[in-house]
Amino acid sequence: QVQLVESGGAVVQTGESLRLSCAASGSISRIHAMAWFRQAPGKEREFVAAIDWSGGHTYYSDSVKGRFTISIDNAKNTVYLQTTSLKPKDTAVYYCGADLEGTLDFGSWGQGTRLTVSS
Repeated sequence: QVQLVESGGAVVQTGESLRLSCAASGSISRIHAMAWFRQAPGKEREFVAAIDWSGGHTYYSDSVKGRFTISIDNAKNTVYLQTTSLKPKDTAVYYCGADLEGTLDFGSWGQGTRLTVSS
């Protein structure tokens, strides 16, 4: 089992930057990849970015490509999401997920951290 704890959410202004963190613990050796998803009020959870556990490959949704950067610190078992040029439409609860099977099925989730971008 893997436990994930997100942090770093806040209320920011349009155009600002913020770094979100996701600390993993437990069966770390089972993790193949990590991802960030987000869920805005009244909307379904959507994919934001993913990274393999070695940090060699990253993937982004079109909506955040060029503005967000996912990275990993294997020594701290922590994945980061650096956000820049934030927009009100980025307002959501951000969740990190872990792929434990190598199938890109991010079935293990944290509790989420809330990011609010005010205009």
